[in-house]
Amino acid sequence: MTLIQQIFIIGMVVLGTVFTRVIAFAVFPADKSTPDYIKYLGKVLPSAVLGMLVIYCYKGIDISVGSHGLPELSAGIVVAVLQLWKKNMFLSIAAGTIFYMVLVQLIF
Repeated sequence: MTLIQQIFIIGMVVLGTVFTRVIAFAVFPADKSTPDYIKYLGKVLPSAVLGMLVIYCYKGIDISVGSHGLPELSAGIVVAVLQLWKKNMFLSIAAGTIFYMVLVQLIF
């Protein structure tokens, strides 16, 4: 790509990002109450997205070969236990990722 094309693409990405951030304030101004449907989506979508991510992460596990999915399932258990115990998403995800990488790199 030429320099002009790169600048144009970066500019479009910046505009798209700014637009998606600003549109929420235009559609839902501070002086009006948020519609009930949007409040409902705010409550149910985080759990739905997390559930989809978990399913996506575990869909490729083949229990008939290699480590039989033990590193993935063990790391998932570590994440779940830490989340229930400490209620800190950063800690849970970071510890689960590190645990998984140690298992894959050193044990399995």
